Amino acid sequence: MESILVIIDAEEDKPLSGQALETLGAAAALSAIVKKEISVGLVGSGDLSKVATALAGAAAKAFTFSDAALKDPGYARDAFAAAKLVKASGAAWVLAPASSRWSRALPGAAERCGGKVDTHITSFEEKGGKAAAGRWYYRQRIFGKILREQGPWFMTIETGSFPKAAVGVGAAPAVTPVAEALPASRSKVLGLRSLSGGKQTIKPDAELLLVAGAGWTKTQKDGVKHAKEAEGLILAFLEKYGASLGSSKAATDLAAEGGEALTFMTQLHQVGQTGASPRHAKGLATCCFGEEPHVVGWRFINERRAIDLNANCGWAQGKADVLYVADVFEVFKELAK
Repeated sequence: MESILVIIDAEEDKPLSGQALETLGAAAALSAIVKKEISVGLVGSGDLSKVATALAGAAAKAFTFSDAALKDPGYARDAFAAAKLVKASGAAWVLAPASSRWSRALPGAAERCGGKVDTHITSFEEKGGKAAAGRWYYRQRIFGKILREQGPWFMTIETGSFPKAAVGVGAAPAVTPVAEALPASRSKVLGLRSLSGGKQTIKPDAELLLVAGAGWTKTQKDGVKHAKEAEGLILAFLEKYGASLGSSKAATDLAAEGGEALTFMTQLHQVGQTGASPRHAKGLATCCFGEEPHVVGWRFINERRAIDLNANCGWAQGKADVLYVADVFEVFKELAK
């Protein structure tokens, strides 16, 4: 019987990620259109039946593929496991989070199943009695709607596009283990290295986005630069409020131009026309002017606030809900208390 399968990587001793719950929420939106039941495919290590039990109310069935080698990402292993889960479930629609792991492996699973794949899906709607998937193209300038006749249809779900599914309420899904020998692999995960060189500062699941502009490292009112103090205040804010970090282009370019820069800032943090368009419920911009090339990256952020000493900055021109005209160092010192 045709169904919707949500593929998630999981471990028995860890809770499901926010991305996984959002993908289950996307499956619920799709199910409301196509009127098909939702199944979940768990890929990972350990006793995944425990994870399946925690998904009560969100899925009718659970298919598990457990192997110690699946604890860490690996293209060949992940694609193989996902394809086996799809064939075991007989799913016509296959959803997975748009994480680095599944953005890489899901197309390979689609090829093994003779299906089609679309990425970065942000919405579903009924069109001509069928489900149409929506996504943005060309750095979020063009929105397209996709209809597929050939199945199974594989899709990765963009973070922040759907509400998280409620789990733990209702009957637990029936669990079916899928036992297959993984293909031989020469790849081995030796460890993880952060590009930021320290704590994780990019958090797609965070409710709040903090954008730090180049003004943090410029000469302050006492005639001295305080880059090291700025780093401490920013990191303390991120830790206290669980926020994700972004930056303006000027802030990420400082190091390349030989200027004094925030040491944990990389090109991956850049928000704007030539950077990312993150999806967070709230955003706070600090020490950046609010020019259009940067603000275009804020289009998916619902509530916008900014802190700047210039009352006529770009954020004051209708680009922010609230503008605080204040010294950002003094504000963050108060917030750290």
